[in-house]
Amino acid sequence: MASLLSFTLPKPNITKACSTTTTTASPPETLDQKFGRKGIKFSESGEVPTVELKVRNGSSLRLSIPDCHVTSYKPKVYWKDDGFEEVLYTVSSSASKARGGIGLVINDVSSDPNSKGSPVLTSQWTVKDVDSDAIDALQVELGCTSGNLDITYVVSLYPLSMATAVIVKNNGRKAVNLNTAILSHFKFKKRGGTGIQGLRGCSYCTHPPLSSPFELLSPAEAMKSEDPAWFSFGWEPEKKPGEWTVQEVPITVLKNKLSRVYAAPPVERSKRFYNTAPSKYETLDQGRELFFRVIKIGFEDIYVSSPGSMSQKYGKDYFICTGPASVLVPVVVNPGEEWRGAQVIEHDNL
Repeated sequence: MASLLSFTLPKPNITKACSTTTTTASPPETLDQKFGRKGIKFSESGEVPTVELKVRNGSSLRLSIPDCHVTSYKPKVYWKDDGFEEVLYTVSSSASKARGGIGLVINDVSSDPNSKGSPVLTSQWTVKDVDSDAIDALQVELGCTSGNLDITYVVSLYPLSMATAVIVKNNGRKAVNLNTAILSHFKFKKRGGTGIQGLRGCSYCTHPPLSSPFELLSPAEAMKSEDPAWFSFGWEPEKKPGEWTVQEVPITVLKNKLSRVYAAPPVERSKRFYNTAPSKYETLDQGRELFFRVIKIGFEDIYVSSPGSMSQKYGKDYFICTGPASVLVPVVVNPGEEWRGAQVIEHDNL
């Protein structure tokens, strides 16, 4: 299995899933018959193949296979028996696919790096493999092909963390330029107690998100300005797109509407030394007294947005969209080479 999680999280021992050959004709194997095992359960939800991972302490996640969309992550965060909390904000209806959750976005901008590009992930994903280490570390590997690109997506679950990792291999004769991101929609109990910690001293600019089928706010909606909520002391309007500033406060309050990219400005990256965006930061949910650490690997940027009052069209809960990205400067994948990126969400709430 193409594991790319080389950090200090526990790694599962590889146990390949295989099927036996028979001489008589038999019905096609279901995904659960071929790949299912303890802690990994394949099923269909509304005729959409899904897989649920559940480790020993009860932490679980759910993944929609055709679009590699993580629609639920429910870790154990309290010591009591029912101490599980949903981390992701996901909206679903019978008329359309689920939105929110954790979505992978890859756009090809080879023809014009300044354009929105064309989506790479237009074909359906299939299950390539599963790995497990007892039921304390579980992985599902998905794959799809788009033109000359072979793309692998590995979703992993551990007792105190989950990870999503992508590998893009270029089998063509020309280099490709890609804008890419792993965007997570975090759920919060109330608008007033939402924030992020760990971006102090980092440069940022106002910038729209990459458009995707999973978005709760379109790029235009994310960039639309609105008046601040009541009691927003110290609030300042967002900067104009392309205007850079430095985060000076330790906590980014996400009560009001914003859409930002935290990163080194592109003009700085040609220098021998420059300040990069931090490799990790934390979401703060004061309403539930929970925090989650987001770790980026292989990406240059961090995208952060909050919906402000626009969250009300989806219900009473609040949400933000954030995650590692390469938006300002495309990732270049040369012929015969591959690019890797990952996001880890972990917590110490126990």
